[in-house]
Amino acid sequence: MELAAELEASLREFAAAGPVEVRENGGRVAPLSGLSWEVRGNGEKPLLHIWSEQYNLTRRILGITDHSEERLALAVERFGRSKPDRLEFVRMEFERSARELARGEFCERLRRILAAQFPDDALDSLSMSADLEHSLSGSYARGLFQRGSSYTPFLAVPDGESADTVRNSLAFGLLWLDRARQLSRRGTIAGLRLILPQNTSNGIAQLLAAVDSSIPIQLWELDAKLETLRSVDPGAATNLDLRIVPHRESEALLLQARPMLARITAQALHAITLHPSTETREVFLRFRGLPFARWHQGRIFLETAESREEIHSPDQPALKELLHDLDLHRHPLAANTRHALYRGRPERWLEALVCQDITRIDSALDPRFVYAQIFARAGNEQGILDVLGVTRSGRLAILELKATESLHLPLQAADYWLRIRRHLELGDLPRYGYFNGIGLQSAPPIVYLVAPALRFHPSTDTLLRYLTREMEVVRVGVAESWRRGLRVVLRH
Repeated sequence: MELAAELEASLREFAAAGPVEVRENGGRVAPLSGLSWEVRGNGEKPLLHIWSEQYNLTRRILGITDHSEERLALAVERFGRSKPDRLEFVRMEFERSARELARGEFCERLRRILAAQFPDDALDSLSMSADLEHSLSGSYARGLFQRGSSYTPFLAVPDGESADTVRNSLAFGLLWLDRARQLSRRGTIAGLRLILPQNTSNGIAQLLAAVDSSIPIQLWELDAKLETLRSVDPGAATNLDLRIVPHRESEALLLQARPMLARITAQALHAITLHPSTETREVFLRFRGLPFARWHQGRIFLETAESREEIHSPDQPALKELLHDLDLHRHPLAANTRHALYRGRPERWLEALVCQDITRIDSALDPRFVYAQIFARAGNEQGILDVLGVTRSGRLAILELKATESLHLPLQAADYWLRIRRHLELGDLPRYGYFNGIGLQSAPPIVYLVAPALRFHPSTDTLLRYLTREMEVVRVGVAESWRRGLRVVLRH
């Protein structure tokens, strides 16, 4: 049986057998029941397209690596990655029992460890059940210590969890602290204890600098083998090595690539943008935010989910056909808004519009200085800042963009705010070629959280209340029809 036919038959079987959850590289995507899907192509590498109102995914399938009663696992090819990723369809009737067993074991172990570490505190509660109403994840153990009339909430990350689960623990810890305060009718709430697996606290320790200093937060690491807790001093992580890619390196790469790419970009001047990657020495071409080709060492490659070939001429049929499809389907007035080309990479499309005219977000922003996709690193943590700009008066501005709801937007912005503030203090930005000709204020950067007005996560305001007052945040809500042009309908 051909792979495409085998894949379609397997998916239909799974979809009909009961609740199924979709995961990519171990991270949850969504229940399969809430998604539409189709298999396209009959070759050796068929395409699997999965979509919903909130999610859009297209992957080239290399093979079925596991097909059992419990799960269907696929090896998938993704643009820019040398090794296959893993896409899984997991039957929840099997997963629930295994997950619940592991959670129960962790809670019992944690109960013993906490009793030994904090003998003067009584364990008032301990749970790993999700509370969706209050945005509390079931991936963490949470509970309350009691000492007299004082209560201390805690949140613990089980050992073996993903780096993302650890990274997101502070957000969920603050939400649990807020919920505990709402429930504290019997006594006072004395800060938060955050318990992380051994050797995973550096990133969180640094991020604590963005939390309001009046909120006492204790950081602990759990050694699962020895069943011991070790207190961590957050101050030990404040002097991590920082790095931001020099703007001159990006410009030099663009200068090298532009002559070859000019005839391609000329075919859609207002839609195609160039994005240098100094890490890989490549320049990516995007059509309204969607990658479709790359330049590397004097060669151009067409790289999409459906095609991968070298481009020798801007008149090459494959390129002409793709640009036609992009112009047709990734257009603000496209007739089919469910098409994969329309729905793919919405945040990058939003970013492209913001970069075209940043004054649409705030007229105080200087349109001459707009830097997108800034690669920054702090110690072993690295990330890509959406947009870095400056006001006309010289104050740095960080713009974090989301096209859909994201609980993690405030803490993600706080992370970049800490990094950029530190670069500002060190004088790195002018030295690396950013903001030439403008005097930068010493004031901390202002942060703009930009999203469709109805797409801010309900927890956004709660999390912002717990962040330092030094970080000035402006929420900017754009109209749901933002693809047709940015129009601000909310600002506060």
